[in-house]
Amino acid sequence: MSCVYCNICNIWFLDATFPNGWIGRDDPTPWPPRSPDITPTPLDFFLWRYVKDKVFSTPVPDITVLKARITDAFAAVTEDMLENTWR
Repeated sequence: MSCVYCNICNIWFLDATFPNGWIGRDDPTPWPPRSPDITPTPLDFFLWRYVKDKVFSTPVPDITVLKARITDAFAAVTEDMLENTWR
């Protein structure tokens, strides 16, 4: 459950951390709702689940290992895997 106060704190945090560089509701960068750039597709669901499953198959001990696992997971994605999401 989200409260208004929490949302305001999140906005303050984003403004402080990424000045004029984040996208969302009440953000500095206008972005239309249901934009094709951010509307989920079958590819999105497949890709993020695949990467998440690869990255977190075992506990991640530190940030270096996390970065390496993310890089390896994306490198393992083939063109055929991506094309199969549209069939």
